[in-house]
Amino acid sequence: MIDLDGILLVSAVVLIAAILAARVGARIGLPSLLLFLALGMAMGPLGLNLTDPGLARALGFGALVVILAEGGLTTKWSDIKPSIGIAAVLATLGIAVSVALMTAFCHFVLGLDLWLSVLLGAVTSPTDAAAVFSVLRNVPIPHKLRGALEAESGLNDAPTVLLVALASEAAIHGMPAGGFPGIVALMAIELAGGVLIGLGFGWVGVAILRRVALPSSGLYPLAALVWTVFTYAAGAEVHTSGFAAVYVCALMLGNAQLPHRAATRSFVEGIGWIAQIGLFVMLGLLAQPQLVTVQAALIAVAAGLFLTLVARPLSVLVSALPFRMPAREQVFLSWAGLRGAVPIVLATIPVSEGVVGSDLLFNVVLVFVVVFTCLQAPTLPLVARKLGLIDDAATTDVEVEAAPLDRISAELLQVRIPAGSRLAGMEITELRLPTNTVVSLLIRDSRAFSPAGRDRIKVGDELLIVTPSAHRQFTEDRLRELGRGGRLARWRSGGRRGANPGQRGRTS
Repeated sequence: MIDLDGILLVSAVVLIAAILAARVGARIGLPSLLLFLALGMAMGPLGLNLTDPGLARALGFGALVVILAEGGLTTKWSDIKPSIGIAAVLATLGIAVSVALMTAFCHFVLGLDLWLSVLLGAVTSPTDAAAVFSVLRNVPIPHKLRGALEAESGLNDAPTVLLVALASEAAIHGMPAGGFPGIVALMAIELAGGVLIGLGFGWVGVAILRRVALPSSGLYPLAALVWTVFTYAAGAEVHTSGFAAVYVCALMLGNAQLPHRAATRSFVEGIGWIAQIGLFVMLGLLAQPQLVTVQAALIAVAAGLFLTLVARPLSVLVSALPFRMPAREQVFLSWAGLRGAVPIVLATIPVSEGVVGSDLLFNVVLVFVVVFTCLQAPTLPLVARKLGLIDDAATTDVEVEAAPLDRISAELLQVRIPAGSRLAGMEITELRLPTNTVVSLLIRDSRAFSPAGRDRIKVGDELLIVTPSAHRQFTEDRLRELGRGGRLARWRSGGRRGANPGQRGRTS
């Protein structure tokens, strides 16, 4: 008999402890993911251990799918669009440079076996989406730089998963017939296939969710998330990169004009937290700190220092050459290459395949992740400030929730005014929104009223705005520009948004 009551009790206690750990981590500037890992390790002496690396690999991949879907659904295309070029180069050429340098260092300096050196380089080179997304939320850096880091962490999982799988197979059965060029060609084909599948399924998903009126608003977030998981499975079934497919599809869905976007964002962030908690607790149950030898710890520190101070900066330098990125931004990109669950999950691949030396590899990666995440993550705000990269305006964008009004061609926007927004203090008439766009209700301190044109907006207010569907995007862009630039936003933007669709009319 399965003790369901006991399972639910333990699961609830673990989740509550993890939520409290997240709060502690936020206060001390340490990624809560490491506290989840420690929580899993602490459960080991209680008899809760995970001894099957194959099961850990499967569960880890499942959690990564959800984390990548959450990253894509919550990432604004406008933030990463200016940086998608360098992010793509970092996720491909940058990974190749880093793996090559790490392989040479581990093989010729640390004396590791060649394929074990390749695996250690491939496992530790990618940045971790969960760590980057969680830490960067608290660091107000420019949108372009944030976009580069988030897009890189979302894109680099796909090639490294393929590389680690192919390298594990080569370590056991020898180099494939095509050699290294054959491995590179196979990775390129699978990546391209995954991106194309993500684009195709993303287009279909947007078309469906725009046209289907679901009976409950809560079904829209669920439908969006399930569709991204379906995209991953479809991509993996035809032997392309499912990780590339799920991230591209989620990015398309998250930036389409779909109903209840704010609700979708909140829902997938919650599911993403559950996936992160489950993933790190599971990896903590798999880890056995008592088996970590002095040799593994020394290799981890040496390899980590080389990656952090040499391989990562050189890979960023090579990747940034065509983009003329300022040196201070390159320095921050190098230091912000956080590693989290991804290296540990990738390390389960050679362990489950039975690669010689894979147990040592797993312990090295475990020490590497703990030590260097503790070193890099808490110092990111300080490094950003010392480099002059803190952008206080990055945290003041208004949050807009949209819902369709089916019987007329219009949208209802719910706008929240955050602290620091320059919308605060403006009169309703100063918004100058498109024709037939109306601020119908203002909610302040739990009191709702219809605002007059001379009423001033305050921090914490919520505005309910009705706008024609054709003007929705302009209305959102206008509100965000006002939030950043205040009354003179139209002139400061230099007219880059184009002309107002329709003559601006009364807004109340």
